Amino acid sequence: MTMLLAQISDLHLDGSERATRRAVRVMDYLRALPRPVDAVLVTGDIADHGEEAEYEEAAGILAAPFPVLTCPGNHDVRSAYRKALLGEAPGHGPVNRIHHIAGTAVLMCDSTVPGRDEGRLDPETLDWIGTRLAGLPQDTPALIAFHQPPVALHHPLPDSCMLEQPGELAALLEAYPQVVAVLTGHAHTAAASTFAGRPLIVGPAVTWTLRMPWEGDRPADRDQPPGLAFHVLGGDRRLTTHYRVVL
Repeated sequence: MTMLLAQISDLHLDGSERATRRAVRVMDYLRALPRPVDAVLVTGDIADHGEEAEYEEAAGILAAPFPVLTCPGNHDVRSAYRKALLGEAPGHGPVNRIHHIAGTAVLMCDSTVPGRDEGRLDPETLDWIGTRLAGLPQDTPALIAFHQPPVALHHPLPDSCMLEQPGELAALLEAYPQVVAVLTGHAHTAAASTFAGRPLIVGPAVTWTLRMPWEGDRPADRDQPPGLAFHVLGGDRRLTTHYRVVL
């Protein structure tokens, strides 16, 4: 079975017309595809200030005829995220969810550290990941998604607030070869690397694009259109990613 996922990230909804317009444009594009995606992954920083009103707006923008799977980023606030976006009771613990999409397990994990920009998968989340992976049939492929990349991307901005202690996750994944890739956001740039012997795919941002050091001194390019990634997972467990911008 071939699974088609779209990944968007870093909407930073803040009540401004600009942020709203860009997020609506991306979701309208995805809803209008001739072949619907099996799911959309939103890898964090959905809100800019973590306010309930921002998540209420996000819930309307992200409503779609296909599953939309989310995880928080460093700008998100767990209690408001739970209440206004997920429709759950407010709570301060990590927000971890597993979803079964087209024969694949998608683990949306909380790598946030409240009040800080850098990330970490705390013991509760690492235990949750291990328990969920251990409960999967060995022939079920899995994807793990969270916000902060676990490797350096060669720009001082995201590299100053990446995932801390990534070796803990790498050691955990050694026991689970069915994890075919790791997906993150946070860096505001489309990027591809490796982590723990798997592809590491960094989704581009909806709100603005990171300019790399060799592109100039101004890191935030607000003139670039919103970006997204399409991930195709085939029966051979090979993940192929295509990046697009939405004009």
